[in-house]
Amino acid sequence: MTADSESGGQRLQKIIAAAGIASRRKAEELITAGRVQVNGQTVTELGAKANPARDHIRVDGKLIHSERLRYLVLNKPRGYVTTASDPEGRPTVMDLIKGGERVYPVGRLDYSSEGLLLLTNDGSLANGLTRTAAHVEKTYLVKVSGKPSDSALNQLRHGVMIDRDTQIRNSSGRPDAAANREQHRVMTAPARIRLLRDAENPWYEMVLIEGRNREIRKMFEEVGHHVEKIRRVGYGPLILDLEPGRFRELTLDEVAALRRAAEGKSPRPEKKMPRPGAKPKFRRNAGGNSSGEKSPGAKRRTSGPPRRRSSR
Repeated sequence: MTADSESGGQRLQKIIAAAGIASRRKAEELITAGRVQVNGQTVTELGAKANPARDHIRVDGKLIHSERLRYLVLNKPRGYVTTASDPEGRPTVMDLIKGGERVYPVGRLDYSSEGLLLLTNDGSLANGLTRTAAHVEKTYLVKVSGKPSDSALNQLRHGVMIDRDTQIRNSSGRPDAAANREQHRVMTAPARIRLLRDAENPWYEMVLIEGRNREIRKMFEEVGHHVEKIRRVGYGPLILDLEPGRFRELTLDEVAALRRAAEGKSPRPEKKMPRPGAKPKFRRNAGGNSSGEKSPGAKRRTSGPPRRRSSR
């Protein structure tokens, strides 16, 4: 009998499943196998209960979360930094998330970029998604200034050398010499790139398996092109389906799919990715605050008299 069984605690298998450790059925197997401890005592009874807020519950010696795990997806607008606080006083993505347990961004989108951002307090899943070996795919729509040549695009597809940091400077504050600079450069992983909209400043779909600091901007700069806009529309199995500034809780199926992605077992999304200029399909009744921005590709109507229907 556990420390809280007499005061109406929760069944252990339910607590373990809610913490994201395993399904309820798998949690029952962990309990009967003697791999679960409550307040230092091994528990093997399936009817055992505990209080996750007061009792120390360990699975294979690892202490599990006492707070409810949350999994959110946010459509980050431009003009927000992906941190909990900013020394420059700029708005952060945390300003858009209200209520409930505190969550943290998984990876980053820079100040000028927008799109799909994951937030959670599940450190195990966050670490799994961001580790290089998982190869979790991130899909972006990228608008470029000028038309890159086919050879330039092929360079990006195979990988290019970029600076590790935002800027490389020496002690005098001036850019380092080329020989020194090479010590601070790294080769990007191969990327998939395809043209989405051919124009003087074209749009590309770009799929990466890593998330280095300002990586896409640096990659195009290496082949002589400035990036005007970046919108992340996919993260592993997830597809962007929210208005800018809005967030929602992930479904159980989505969390399970993310766990498979973190283990390197995720298939590509079945839904088609959003395209620049296409009318987006947003979820209704999504939580969070609206940023007031128009949705991508939405047509703006100028002021004037109301339109009349044709009699024909």
